Amino acid sequence: MAEVPDSELEAIRAKRMSELQKERQGQEGEEKARVEEMQNMLLSQILSQDARARLNSIAIVKPDKAKVVETQLLRMAQSGQIMDKLTEAQLIDLLERFNSQMKSDTKVKFQRRKVDSDSDDD
Repeated sequence: MAEVPDSELEAIRAKRMSELQKERQGQEGEEKARVEEMQNMLLSQILSQDARARLNSIAIVKPDKAKVVETQLLRMAQSGQIMDKLTEAQLIDLLERFNSQMKSDTKVKFQRRKVDSDSDDD
């Protein structure tokens, strides 16, 4: 049996590892796309067209907030809190409730530096 030099063996291993990583990334991407498709299907079942359009508008402006709202809506639907399709007005009401729960008071405090040359004695 012929012996393969170490450098060739390392090159073969590296090539195979990169192929496996690409394959794994492709599978993860497909799984993620499948999950998103399922979520979109469920959201279309629980939201009217107007409500879905409003949620899409929010997603354009604030994608993080839209994801949180989508997740909350899906949880509510799974737990049976949402029985019929939500109208735009009902979605707005839910958004206002989510905002009041998630509201955090942002305060900015200015702290001025005192410099020795700034004295009032002059």
